[in-house]
Amino acid sequence: MKTNPRARRLGAEIQRELTQLLRREVKDERIGNVTITAVDVAGDLRTAKVYYLVFGKAGADPRVQAGLTSAAGFLRNALSKSLMIRHTPTLSFALDTSIEHGVRLTQLIDRVNKPRDGEGDGEGEGDRGGEGDGGGGGDGEPQ
Repeated sequence: MKTNPRARRLGAEIQRELTQLLRREVKDERIGNVTITAVDVAGDLRTAKVYYLVFGKAGADPRVQAGLTSAAGFLRNALSKSLMIRHTPTLSFALDTSIEHGVRLTQLIDRVNKPRDGEGDGEGEGDRGGEGDGGGGGDGEPQ
């Protein structure tokens, strides 16, 4: 699916502005130290899904989600003033699980590759050396 270039640009602008607003303007203690990782703006530019991570927390924190949801109206109003666009997208917030997903995939790949790396190095070199030195006649003799 192609993404609208204007939606991508608007998403990047919203991400920058939200980062500043959350640091300087929002006083809700529930939000704490939140990092905006991505903003996906719909093709019609009416809705934006904001992905975030909470510094120092491994999983979802319902208090942070509730704080961001309650601040969404304030943030949308502040965005409308700073971005100067006709219609400011409605904001929805979601915990970014892409990093956790990536770590999990890396662990799975490492687990699968470790036995192969140990077995493949010793056997692979011996097999290649025997084939290269003995020519075609040595393939059936060792076994």
